[in-house]
Amino acid sequence: MWRLNKVRHKAGRPGGSLEELRLKRRENERALRQARRDRQLVSKRLLLNEDEEQLDVSMDTAPGGHDIVSLLHKLQHSGTDKEAHLKALSKVLRDPSAQLTFIKHENSMHLLVGLLTGSNAQCRLQAVRCLHELSHSSHTNVAPACLPATPYLLTYLSGPSTKFTELCLYTLGNMCPDSDVVREKLLAQGIIPALASCIENQRHNLAVVEAAAFTLSQLLQARDAPEKIIPMVLKSTLPSHLLSVLTPDPQFGLAPAIECAWCLHYLICSTEDNKELLAQGALSQCSSLLVSLGGAVTEGNKEDGLELLIWPLLRCVGNLLSSCPVEDLNAHLSDAHLPASLCALVQAYLHTLPALARETVWVLNNLTAHSTEFCSTLLTLNLVPGLIQLLPSLSVVSWKWRELRQQLERTTERNGDQGTSSNVPMSSKPLHHFVEKEPRCLGIVSLMFGCAELLMGFQLFGQELMTSAELY
Repeated sequence: MWRLNKVRHKAGRPGGSLEELRLKRRENERALRQARRDRQLVSKRLLLNEDEEQLDVSMDTAPGGHDIVSLLHKLQHSGTDKEAHLKALSKVLRDPSAQLTFIKHENSMHLLVGLLTGSNAQCRLQAVRCLHELSHSSHTNVAPACLPATPYLLTYLSGPSTKFTELCLYTLGNMCPDSDVVREKLLAQGIIPALASCIENQRHNLAVVEAAAFTLSQLLQARDAPEKIIPMVLKSTLPSHLLSVLTPDPQFGLAPAIECAWCLHYLICSTEDNKELLAQGALSQCSSLLVSLGGAVTEGNKEDGLELLIWPLLRCVGNLLSSCPVEDLNAHLSDAHLPASLCALVQAYLHTLPALARETVWVLNNLTAHSTEFCSTLLTLNLVPGLIQLLPSLSVVSWKWRELRQQLERTTERNGDQGTSSNVPMSSKPLHHFVEKEPRCLGIVSLMFGCAELLMGFQLFGQELMTSAELY
């Protein structure tokens, strides 16, 4: 799993068949991660024309077939009809075989780049539409053939036209995953500062911001991103721009915030200490947004796609908590409602999205691992009984129980000093029985926590990191 490198758990032990099983499990997990990453890397976006239906009608009723060779010949010799021929060409280029024919035809890309850089604005728009169709190709040799157009696509990112800029961004984003050569060329041509400048200039145009964040996320998912791309991104103004777009716009929707949150996740999980992002307030802002979303979920507001924003935010907060120095934790987390919001998310998504509930419990674990204040908050808000009841449904729960036990003992002592009777209200609650040290309840709770620790130990076995016993 992606987060195992961040969790402190048991070191490996010598063993025969157990060691073989562990190695086999890791090989399977590595293959699954690689397959998932490969699927993510080839994810592409295709923007449709506004007049798509009209274009379909015109294509069906037009006499004769528009093949690549005839369209290129007409573009070379026609004068006033180039825009119509480019529209037809963009439609034909949706056929994978036509894409291969186009890039193999002599001077086809040179002709398209010439139209892209011409003085006719409508021809430029249709030319970038053709490039966009080519960038959506599943053939890996199509993107390198489009390299002559990339300097102009990057230059046009500073243009005033929203539709044109969107097409350029999604075209660049579609080209990034296909080839290391394409990525290296784009980095050398300055795609990182171009994206930063584009978001800064178009910060109020959320459609362009969403497209720029998509292109950046495609770059950040590259295998060599931690060495070649992420250092460049951290030195730019992109992290601050991403953080500024995290809050969803009620009119536009969640899409820009989701794209920016995933970009932040890719940055955080590929960086060792995350000093730069912590200094820019990433933990504070992501956790505050989680509190807001948790409050909305508690009130029953589960907007479509809301979990798509919660998921990357949880990963950002969880990884930032694991890399944040203990002494600085309170400075970065000023909202005491975070534990309650996390518990609300667990309750809301436990049955519909159990994987998201486990992610939330993992964040709650990292939150309470080194903080007696947040452990006290769990007790003060009476959140522990609900979590105990969820233990059979969750396979990963780990608390720094020493602090909780001390809090429980102090509570017991106070209750004893006040002469609390055994018939106090809410005495049927599991936490009350545990505080009162009723033997049966104590045994059940100990067994449940022990089973949870044991299951986690199986899953995290063999890593050379600090164990929970050493933490305690």
